[in-house]
This record gives sequence, structure tokens and C-alpha cells, in this order.
Amino acid sequence: VPVIDLSSPESKSRIVFACEEFGFFKVINHRVPVEFIRDLESQADDFFSQPLPHKERAGPPDPFGYGDKKIGCNGDVGFVEYLLLNTNTQSGNRKFDAIFGEAAETFRSAVNEYVGAVKNMACEILEMISEELKIEPRNALSKLLRDENSDSIFRLNHYPPAPESENLGLIGFGEHTDPQIISVLRSNNTSGLQIALKDGSWISVPPDQNSFFINVGDSLQVMTNNRFKSVRHRVIANSSEPRLSMIYFGGPPLSEKIAPLPEMTEGQNSLYKEFTWYEYKVWAYKTKLADNRLGLFQKIAA
Repeated sequence: VPVIDLSSPESKSRIVFACEEFGFFKVINHRVPVEFIRDLESQADDFFSQPLPHKERAGPPDPFGYGDKKIGCNGDVGFVEYLLLNTNTQSGNRKFDAIFGEAAETFRSAVNEYVGAVKNMACEILEMISEELKIEPRNALSKLLRDENSDSIFRLNHYPPAPESENLGLIGFGEHTDPQIISVLRSNNTSGLQIALKDGSWISVPPDQNSFFINVGDSLQVMTNNRFKSVRHRVIANSSEPRLSMIYFGGPPLSEKIAPLPEMTEGQNSLYKEFTWYEYKVWAYKTKLADNRLGLFQKIAA
């Protein structure tokens, strides 16, 4: 797994190389305050340790809220429970007032601080990509995340230890790509995450609770005209330790048009039809996890 030191002068070229070869990399020297990480992890641990009937008061996800086992609405299941949150926690998750009571504001504050910090890191990475690829303006990608109408979401996944009676390799979260522009993942010190290489083989990603992992999403693959590839990944349930992961999915406004950028099509054909993020999001949620969602929007050669 490529390791990118965000303080290094070589980080821009290394990020682009990692996005081309893997669609995935680890960042260190990320400047996300450790207290934001620990505070939110503590809040999440407290929530997931509650009895199931208590947690179910925050569900079912519509699409935001608490979910257990069922992933999406198309039959996908996994050995996971989760909280799916709108990054605008003031407007999107008022149901949590009834569950957390006086602690609701503390929970919202922890989410806001954490999401704000990782969004800034994601925007910094996108601006470094723009510089290296000579995309103008420098904030052409990052402004989509900073837009007040950005359709970004935040997910807390909790994978309980797999029952010993289950076969090894129990799927926690099935293979998929992320539809958005970029994803920022942080997990506790428990293994389970795997990514697919170009040849289709799967490799396990060693856990690192002090670093962040970055995924190229489908939208960024389109905007770079396939120069970057959206990484296929999955989670295998750990047999002995619980896994907690926190993922920020940086998405554009619903009305934003997604298409290969002009800088990415110089001297070559555009490989995708133009579509809005809303159109793609609707299509993505109609499919199963492992489906090739981008196929519908690819241009077919004459």
C-alpha cells in the first residue's frame, strides 16, 4: 500500500501515481487532531455497545440512521452494523435527540469536528491532484466538497467479532467501489479491509489506527477519464476483535454535472457521457454492491 507523507515535497506526484496504480493509499502527517479521532471513536464505541433495541430506535436508515446486517435495499447483507449520517448533522439527524438525550449535542459536536478536519484533508489532497495534473483552477475538485450543497455523507461501521462457528472469510461488507469523488477511511487497530489489484487478486491492508486511507471514487474516475481507477474493496469479519471504521464520503452537489475534465481529454476521446451526481446516485442505489455502476454511462465505441 503506498504511504504518502503529506508534508513531503514529493507528495503530489506520489498521490497521482497511487491513484493511477491502486486507486488507494495511506496518508501520514495528516494534521487531523488526535483528540478529534479519539473523541468520536469513544462516542461510537458507546453507541454500538448499547443493547440492540436501544440502537434500533435510531433506525431503520431512511437513508440516514442505524442499520444492521442489511446493506442498501437490494439484498446485500454483511456482518456489520452502522450509523449513516448526513454531514449536515443539524438538519439531517434530529432523530438522534431522542436516542442520545442530553448527549446528542456532544455526539453532533464530535462528528462535526472530525468531519470538518477530514474534509479539509480530502480537499488538500484534491488540490494537490489538481496541481500535479494541471487542472485549472486549483480548487476545481475541492470546491465540490466545500460547496454548502455538497452531498457528502459520513458512515460509522461496527463489525463484531465473527462467531467461531462461522467459516473463515465471513463477509463484513461485500466488494464494491465508492460512488463519490473521494473517501477518507480511518479504523481501529483491527484487520479486515482488503483491496483488489489490477489483476483481480485481493490483498489485505494492515490496520493503522494513526493514519488515514484514501479511496478514489467512481466520480473521480470519470473526471480523470479513467486515468484514476475507483478501487474495489471489501471487509472480512475478524474472528477475534471488533472493528470500528469511520468513513467520510466526499460528494458533489446533487445538481453537479460529472464528466471527464477538459485537461483529461486532450488528444483523446471522452470515455463517459455527462451525467449529474443525482442521476448517478439514484442509479447506484438501484444496483447491488458488486455491480459495475459506471457501465451505464460509458460511451460505446462505434
